[in-house]
Amino acid sequence: MAAVGGAAEEEMRAARASEDEGEKEGDGEEEEADGESESEESSGEGEDEDAEKENEAEIQRLEEQLSINVFDYNCHLDLIKLLHQEGELVKLQRARQKMSELFPLTEEIWLDWLKDEIRMASENSERDKIYDLFERAVKDYICPEIWLEYAQYSIGGIGQEGGIDKVRSIFERALTAVGLHMTKGAAIWEAYREFENAILETVQPAAGSVPSAEQQQTVSAQLGRIHVLFRRQLGIPLLDMEATYAEYEEWSEEPVPEAVIRNYKKALQQMAKCKPYEEALLVAETPKLAEYQAYIEFETKAGDPARIQLTYERALAENCLVPDLWAHYTQYLDRQLKVKELVLSAHERAVRNCPWTVKLWNQYLLAMERHHVEHELISENFEKALNAGFIQATDYVEIWQAYLDYLRRRVDFTQDSSKELEELRSAFAHAIEYLKQEVEERFSESGDPSCTVMQTWARIEARLCNNIQKARELWDSIMTKGNAKYANMWLEYYNLERAHGDTQHCRKALHRAVQCTNDYPEHVCEVLLMLERIEGTLEDWDAAVQKTENRLARVNEQRVKVAEKEAVLAKQEAQRSEQQKPSRAEKKRAAKKSRKLKTGEKRKADSDAGEWGREEEEEEEEAEQPSKRHKTGAGDTLAEEEVEDMEMETGLFGKNMPTTAGLRPKEEAAAAASKWKDTPKTFHDSKKDNVTVFVSNLSYSMAEPEVKLKDLFADCGEVVEVRPIFTNKGVFRGYCYVEFKEEKSALKALSLDRKNVEGRPMFVSPCVDKNKNPEFKVFKYSTVLEKHKLFISGLPFSCTKEELEEVCKAHGSVKEIRLVTTRAGKPKGLAYVEFENEMQASQAVLKMDGLTIKDQIIKVAISNPPARRFPEKSEAAGRAMAPRQIYGARGKGRTQLSMVPRALQRQSTPMAKAENGMAQNPAAPSLPMAEEPKKMSNADFARLLLNK
Repeated sequence: MAAVGGAAEEEMRAARASEDEGEKEGDGEEEEADGESESEESSGEGEDEDAEKENEAEIQRLEEQLSINVFDYNCHLDLIKLLHQEGELVKLQRARQKMSELFPLTEEIWLDWLKDEIRMASENSERDKIYDLFERAVKDYICPEIWLEYAQYSIGGIGQEGGIDKVRSIFERALTAVGLHMTKGAAIWEAYREFENAILETVQPAAGSVPSAEQQQTVSAQLGRIHVLFRRQLGIPLLDMEATYAEYEEWSEEPVPEAVIRNYKKALQQMAKCKPYEEALLVAETPKLAEYQAYIEFETKAGDPARIQLTYERALAENCLVPDLWAHYTQYLDRQLKVKELVLSAHERAVRNCPWTVKLWNQYLLAMERHHVEHELISENFEKALNAGFIQATDYVEIWQAYLDYLRRRVDFTQDSSKELEELRSAFAHAIEYLKQEVEERFSESGDPSCTVMQTWARIEARLCNNIQKARELWDSIMTKGNAKYANMWLEYYNLERAHGDTQHCRKALHRAVQCTNDYPEHVCEVLLMLERIEGTLEDWDAAVQKTENRLARVNEQRVKVAEKEAVLAKQEAQRSEQQKPSRAEKKRAAKKSRKLKTGEKRKADSDAGEWGREEEEEEEEAEQPSKRHKTGAGDTLAEEEVEDMEMETGLFGKNMPTTAGLRPKEEAAAAASKWKDTPKTFHDSKKDNVTVFVSNLSYSMAEPEVKLKDLFADCGEVVEVRPIFTNKGVFRGYCYVEFKEEKSALKALSLDRKNVEGRPMFVSPCVDKNKNPEFKVFKYSTVLEKHKLFISGLPFSCTKEELEEVCKAHGSVKEIRLVTTRAGKPKGLAYVEFENEMQASQAVLKMDGLTIKDQIIKVAISNPPARRFPEKSEAAGRAMAPRQIYGARGKGRTQLSMVPRALQRQSTPMAKAENGMAQNPAAPSLPMAEEPKKMSNADFARLLLNK
């Protein structure tokens, strides 16, 4: 067989030699072109030197950055790319080695590394080094290309002792790993068959010669190997199986056996079932997670462990940074396959890909313990977990608890003292110190406010070590950390004393609990009285009754004081509300006098009033559609004209009048009022909600909004009607309804939301009746921790989205950037940046927090928006009784309420200006509600205007 291997090797070397000669001829032809371009190259030498210096400086910067943060994935990639470009092979090898120790490498990185190493390996003695590199490569991900490259490289060593057997071993391992891959597995099978066919050619007897018995046996054995390969492949569902079957029929001198045909047809049926999932993967966009999940569910129902494992591996190759996918995969291996090497390898790759996920580390520790891995290796991996850079303080508590549980299970508590017990106690002490120093320093909290680690230690000391004194010391320390005010903490300690201590310490603990508890003092008092009822003397009972009565009396006094204080605050709030009610009449009088102001000033005032700061993007943006009829507190229905009167009372009267040199003549004003009064009202038909969108936040001064908006939405589909909303003075109110002919046109129109129109972001939302759908929200924001998204504050107002993206993309793949703006489109210096995964986001926080952009220092943190607070029902009911104010199409912004000091809110009555420019006296004292001026109709206002 050595001769056979040598012949096959010579045949392949001859093929490679012919390729090299062709390359040399091509090189000779290129020499002339190279000579002609020498002059051009000499002129560009100076530029190349400058570029080389820049690259060297960048390499030095990247190396310094990695010395600070060795877990910077993108920094590793950039360094490898630059070193490869500069041809620094030694440094490149070192950089790749360092990165591979920290992270799994992608298929592209491994293939580049392997090709460079193969090119540099000049002697056969270095083949073992390349083999080791291939072994590391195939462990990171299931990559058919790497396996194929590995097998082809091994063919070059068939001339060595055992070379053919080694090649076959590698091919068999490749078939086990990726031979079931429906789209790429066939390449491995074909390469294996080609290798065996090449061996067959070398063992065939020369033409015209009579083969010996030994030669016939060798040829027969080789033919048998090829038959077996064909038959094995035809029993596996792979794409283009028909061509393989036809090739086998043509190659084989014997008919295909019936058993092979049955397996082939069965595989065809299986392929037909899997084909829809494969086709979905081909057309889907990266990362194809939903398609892979559907494929995994299908294979799980089929129940073939090998195919399930391969589908998981394929999904992970494209979604290696999805922790949940790793968690499901490792859980499947733990519960179903239970093969030690396979399970531990998957867990190791999981924590290398997603080191920030504490759940994966916990599962890894459990798997190592389950498969009896050495204690030193488990401890080593636990130390790696502590250095993984978790995002939350509670993650460190969780990993410590998992490790402490493992140490506790190692201890034999039947012995009074042991090495394992001392190690457990030392670990508990180390955990408490670590959470106090390391974690609190980073997160400003220990992550363990209830001291669960110390509680566990105390229970172990009391129950398993019979060391109740140590348990008492630990509980005393727990209570000094702010837990003495909680009843449940005292009751936990009481139960521990009850089970493992004595009555004296139980009584002492409950007396302290009665004195210190703030949340449920009655419950603690009941427990104390129950203890004395069962075990106490008369003196103990009297002392307990006296103590509980005194404590409960103090508690009731405190509660009464709090209730009185709340009542006073509620009364003061009600008085303030009563005082503010007459201010509506004052606003009305001020609105009458404001008619004498210049039109330009009115328009400016309107612009200021219309550009209230928009809530942050994380707030819910509601496109509240104005009702056509409103009800007063008495239940009377107001006509739409009376609603306009209410608008005037809130300070909107007289705004947005057309710009002229002065006020209109009385005749023109009367005609205009008459015109808009006689115009029929436009009502929205709720039956057309599905073909209608609600458009708001438009400029009040927009000329001919029907024409402009019809042109704006023309690309979405045929526009049936644009219904802008005007006041009874003919002033555009900044919102309208756009009705389309088809529903798909209305859906397409939603994509124009926040489009800039006349310098303001236009809001486009579905047309939904909020009375029928009160829960409908145009925009719902997340209130949970978003580990892949950053919140950036302190940005310069001049910073654009492109500039911010340029800064962020240096730290990872940026999916989306949202600059927070006001309703008028003005920046607020805030932004949300969404990265491809959690690891990139965490790295960006470390690098960007405190960064200076345009002379301003920004703050960067993981996005963790607070839950939105809604008013209590009593407050909402109180507001419902007050006259409704008009705040615009999207309701009143949060900043209008929470950002205005109460002192200013009390002075809500505007100071009307006198004709000489001096301010009048402050508003008159509050009037009773019965004396509130009578509301006037539109005709009354028109007559008043004409009389002026």
